[in-house]
Amino acid sequence: MNSDRQVNSSEWKGLCYEATIEWLDFVNISFLDTLPCKPVFKGEVHRALIKPRAALIFVELKLINIVTMGTSEAIVQVLSGAVPHLFHSDPCFVKSNLLLSFKYHVNSRRKRGLVVIQRVNCSRKLTNCMRIYALDGVHGISHGKTRNDRLESLSCKCQQAGGASAVTEEDGQGTVINGTGRVWNSKKDEVIQQLKHESGGLAAVSKLKTAGAINDTLNRVGVDSMEDEAWNLLRASVVYYCSNPIGTIAANDPTDSSILNYDQVFIRDFIPSGIAFLLKGEYDIVRNFILYTLQLQSWEKTMDCYSPGQGLMPASFKVRTLPLDGDDSATEEVLDPDFGEAAIGRVAPVDSGLWWIILLRAYGKCSGDLSVQERIDVQTGIKMILKLCLADGFDMFPTLLVTDGSCMIDRRMGIHGHPLEIQALFYSALLCAREMLAPEDASADLIRALNNRLVALSFHIREYYWTDMSKLNEIYRYKTEEYSYDAVNKFNIYPDQIPPWLVEWMPNKGGYLIGNLQPAHMDFRFFSLGNLWSIVSSLATDDQSHAILDLIEAKWADLVVDMPLKIVYPALEGQEWRIITGSDPKNTPWSYHNGGSWPTLLWQLTVACIKMNRPWIAENAIKTAERRISRDKWPEYYDTKRARFIGKQARLFQTWSIAGYLVSKLLLANPDAAKILINVEDTELVNAFSCMLSSNPRRKRSRKGLKQSYIV
Repeated sequence: MNSDRQVNSSEWKGLCYEATIEWLDFVNISFLDTLPCKPVFKGEVHRALIKPRAALIFVELKLINIVTMGTSEAIVQVLSGAVPHLFHSDPCFVKSNLLLSFKYHVNSRRKRGLVVIQRVNCSRKLTNCMRIYALDGVHGISHGKTRNDRLESLSCKCQQAGGASAVTEEDGQGTVINGTGRVWNSKKDEVIQQLKHESGGLAAVSKLKTAGAINDTLNRVGVDSMEDEAWNLLRASVVYYCSNPIGTIAANDPTDSSILNYDQVFIRDFIPSGIAFLLKGEYDIVRNFILYTLQLQSWEKTMDCYSPGQGLMPASFKVRTLPLDGDDSATEEVLDPDFGEAAIGRVAPVDSGLWWIILLRAYGKCSGDLSVQERIDVQTGIKMILKLCLADGFDMFPTLLVTDGSCMIDRRMGIHGHPLEIQALFYSALLCAREMLAPEDASADLIRALNNRLVALSFHIREYYWTDMSKLNEIYRYKTEEYSYDAVNKFNIYPDQIPPWLVEWMPNKGGYLIGNLQPAHMDFRFFSLGNLWSIVSSLATDDQSHAILDLIEAKWADLVVDMPLKIVYPALEGQEWRIITGSDPKNTPWSYHNGGSWPTLLWQLTVACIKMNRPWIAENAIKTAERRISRDKWPEYYDTKRARFIGKQARLFQTWSIAGYLVSKLLLANPDAAKILINVEDTELVNAFSCMLSSNPRRKRSRKGLKQSYIV
């Protein structure tokens, strides 16, 4: 017959430790081996539980009187049904001998708080109750006056006190508070063996059968709170002009004293923010951004008495408050654009106008409001950008010729010439513009030139930029110094240009588009954005698009590793780095644009994977990012080959890192929404492309051939 009895200290220790070990499966906590009746938790709480601005975490351990020592069991139950701002569980078990329950209350209030341990005599049936409260601060858990991202050492003596007591810990160093225990940091199996030995072989406590289900629930709660946090941060970065939302600043890092131009609204940086707002149904900020930046396009741009061509869009702008002339008490807000004349390196942003056209199309498709793109001033803006890009020059190639630093890679990195990123954005912008241009006689010549460029550009990139194992073997056997209209080695590429790393790196299945092509020069580096947007825009064929994703999967350990995604692979090192970058201290090997990892590239990867019906690649990359990006405070980029370190000069709370994550999550939840960004290849364009492949190169040089055009 069963009889009630009190649990002694040894039994309590065994029960608590066994339950704690099961906790290890879904909470990353180190343990302290302490005296009996002193369960202590130390170390870093898994981000599924604690996020910045996830205000309150409540953990309760209850020990119920043992009815029969041989039938004692551990029961864990978490009530699923998490919502963005509240997760709470308070199960009651009558037949349970040991109850380990978790209560979470997620709140986005920005408060600093304390960690409090409270012991109360819960009821006549309960021996002890230990509660741990963690009230979050703005950037992590706050312990009294000490901010920290870790749940510090907490200890509580198990007493049979009739009253209640509370202890507030303010030690932010991760040490044992009362000096009663030593840190236990061994692996799980070692901890289990030690605990079994110390508990005297207490096998009566069974395994926690619902650990897997709880793990899934906690992960879901953690992801939901991470998304809430990201939305709060994104909305906190919004910039207003005349009380209207107009964009988002590049970074909102309160700990950074060197702002530089990170407090400005960048065209390229706002694109993922704009897409996130569109997918959320918040259209006004995107509409305002499109129209106000259009006004900046017509501003006079001068540097050293020289003005670039009309149609150039600014790299960024800032809202400034200035006093009115003649009235110091009154002020006005003005937009101050930067076209590159104040930028580091003084480089004009070629990609700004291309991204602007892409966002304009996405706005119309997502909101259904076509009145914006039909406006006369917007139509004029599109034409000015196209005329600037399609202007005749000395170049023999259909690709855009640009200087170093004219796109996302905005520092000297050896991409001058015809970088893939610019060509992919150029192709996408041409397709978007053709879709939005109003059919009128005044636009006929422009549309004809646009269509001709589309055909020539797609042929050029697909034919000459593509490389895989077969193409590498072909280049390896190239003959040089060919003077002929039928030359195979048209650009006089020397086989010795094939870098040794590529011979071993290129997988048997897969390929990619090289970074740059010029006479006697092929840049074999893998540039992520250029390849991904070639998939999105259909600049790459379907077979090439699948091959690019095959390569990303095959080289996951190089391109994704601990944080997606490498902006370029591999990094420039040694003498090559010194010559090409000019010994740039910011672009050291595996840092910043020289092989750094950029979380914002998640959203381009997601769109590309959805287009090719391979969303699991993006899902795996997002899971990798979720392990630490919130804990690391949403940095701009990561350093080292495996992305182990936050970038040495990376800004925290970088807006496009936040927005890129949100866009990825929204698109995976609703893949059909990716259509606002995807360009589907026109069948007539494919036919024109086939004609170019089958045409005679000698005939193309005839005067008749020069007048021939492809109207798509």
